[in-house]
Amino acid sequence: MAGPSRILVYGVYGAGKSTVAEDLARRLGLPWHPVDELTWEPGWVEVPTAVQRERIGAICRQPRWILDGAYGPWLDLPLARADLVVGLDYPRWLSLWRLVRRTARRVVTRERICNGNHESLGSVFSTDSVIVWHFGSFARKRRRMRRWQADPGGPPVLLFRRPADLEDWLADLKAH
Repeated sequence: MAGPSRILVYGVYGAGKSTVAEDLARRLGLPWHPVDELTWEPGWVEVPTAVQRERIGAICRQPRWILDGAYGPWLDLPLARADLVVGLDYPRWLSLWRLVRRTARRVVTRERICNGNHESLGSVFSTDSVIVWHFGSFARKRRRMRRWQADPGGPPVLLFRRPADLEDWLADLKAH
């Protein structure tokens, strides 16, 4: 596929959306906008939905962008403007393993993420845990990606069910 300039990378928590988005940005010379930076403030304060829509809408009106996810209240914005959706449709065991491994590393290292926040042992075992979110959203996000791929009226959707297939596709892209 030559020349996508507005790309939505989509998948479940732990699939590797941010890693793929960062790689695509480097290879294609497109600006990457990490979604968590736009939706969470310091102290894990969620940005109000209306402000999230404004922020995402402003990005989506630009001619060139990559987003590493999309949340329900504003999913329509990037989907309406994307030239390509890269769907990470990996098996649950793989995305869950990646998520648990990443979360454990972040808890141990106290790595700063999205506006200076960090994951803690308490957050891992809370009802708002990213691991709980994974279980609550896995089937819904998988159905959504597959529905998008089957919809001739939407943007093209490349679904990757194995990391090796994604790596092969990335290797074919021109490095910028």
